[in-house]
Amino acid sequence: MRAVERLTVVGPPVGAAALALALLTGWTAVGGAGRPRPVETAGPGWLLLPTAGASPATTAFFTIRNPGDVPDELTGAAWEFGGPITLKQHVHQGAAGRWAPVKALPVPARGELAMSPEDSDLMIAAPPPLKAGQWVEFTLTFRHSPELRLRADVRPPGSRPPA
Repeated sequence: MRAVERLTVVGPPVGAAALALALLTGWTAVGGAGRPRPVETAGPGWLLLPTAGASPATTAFFTIRNPGDVPDELTGAAWEFGGPITLKQHVHQGAAGRWAPVKALPVPARGELAMSPEDSDLMIAAPPPLKAGQWVEFTLTFRHSPELRLRADVRPPGSRPPA
C-alpha cells in the first residue's frame, strides 16, 4: 500500500482522535473535567420571623447551586448573631413525617439544594429579636467549596419570597 493510500485510510481516525484530545485538554484546563467548582447562591435567602408566644426557634432557607461535576455538601452555617445553627431535613414517613437534624445537606453535581419549609432548612435556636424586612448575614460552609457569605430577608409567617 502506498503512503498516500495509508494516509487516506488512517488520516480521518487519527485526526478525529487528535481533535478530541485537544478539546478534552481544553475542557480540563477550564475546570470542566470532574473537578469541583465552587457552589454559588441563587439569590438572597429568607428567614422566618418568630411568632410572639410561639417557639423561640426560627428557620432560614437558601437555594445553593452547584455548577460543577462533583457533588458537594452543606456541612454547617453561622450567622451574625452567633449561637448554634442546626441543619435539618424532613424525613418522610408515608403521609406524615418528622424533622431530623443531619450532619450535611447534599448539593448535587450540576444541581441545587433548594431549602424550603417542606424539605430542609437551617434551624436557629433562641434568635435575638428580629423585624420583618431586616437583612441578616450568614456564612455557609461546604465539604469541597469555600465558605459562602450571603444574606437572608426576615419575613413574617405565611410569607415567602416570589419564586
